[in-house]
Amino acid sequence: MSWCIVFLGGGLGSVCRYFLAKQWNTDQENMVFPLGTFLANILSCYILGILIQKQINGPVNEDLRLLVATGFCGGFSTFSTFGYEIYIYLQKGQLWFGLGYILLSLILGLAAIYLGIKTNQLT
Repeated sequence: MSWCIVFLGGGLGSVCRYFLAKQWNTDQENMVFPLGTFLANILSCYILGILIQKQINGPVNEDLRLLVATGFCGGFSTFSTFGYEIYIYLQKGQLWFGLGYILLSLILGLAAIYLGIKTNQLT
């Protein structure tokens, strides 16, 4: 049964990521900034931070953890697309823009985890 829960969460996360990419990654040819991918990754970190703090506060239902952390966040965030976008920047000779994207993603991803944890501490 656990795999069904992960499957459902992953499908929902993937569909949400698809819609963000459709909405915000509109110019793949020139790729100014892949905002859809960026938002999916940062929001996934935030959601995971909330779940981490819930688990720190007390036991979290295993099905909820599988649905949200493993399934939804796993399907919603996208390391492979992130890597591909950096590759495109490097191919176009935009080394500094690619490095900036990496740093911004890492810093804001960590900040989103922290904010998710802090948000859940308030409840």
